[in-house]
Amino acid sequence: MRNTLRLAFQYIWRKNPKASRFLIFSMSNETMVPLEEAENEVKVVTQRLALLHIAFSKTIVDKFGWDEGKQLILNSIKRYGQYVAERTKQGHQGLPKYGFWERREGKPDLCELGKIMLEMGEPELGSMYCLIDPAKTMAANPDVKMIHKRCMILGHDECKFGTVPTTEEEIEDFEKDRDWVYVDPLIDEYLKKKN
Repeated sequence: MRNTLRLAFQYIWRKNPKASRFLIFSMSNETMVPLEEAENEVKVVTQRLALLHIAFSKTIVDKFGWDEGKQLILNSIKRYGQYVAERTKQGHQGLPKYGFWERREGKPDLCELGKIMLEMGEPELGSMYCLIDPAKTMAANPDVKMIHKRCMILGHDECKFGTVPTTEEEIEDFEKDRDWVYVDPLIDEYLKKKN
């Protein structure tokens, strides 16, 4: 039965790759799950990730104060970026294809993480999660960084990114666990205004 399902899926994919995106196969129990249901499952996990980040970050800042807490969060995001970069290098997928972004017709997609962080009233701590983008790129290649051109948590209607070269100072501060928020100027400016 598994081979039959696998062959059927391959046939559908070859004939019409777009049609195959509506079916997700779980070969262990041979069930088909509609794409909408699978997207919702990813959305639930993404929302939980946002809550986990806020819970840990808020606990750290409450215990150690903003300055020391911020640095501990930065160190954690850096380590997280290193883990993501290493797994990506090993061939693992970086982000889920479905469910991470809420698709809206005629409007930019919305980040599920950002939505929760705004709902929780934690844009400062939430924006620190967004530093995963420069962290993972700098961990993979210190010469470049992915930065935010627009960031939903900071009040924009979408997230947009750019990849730009890093400076020697940015590389050094990142590697030596100093305050490296400034590598993403948009987030850095926001956090300076708020704190």
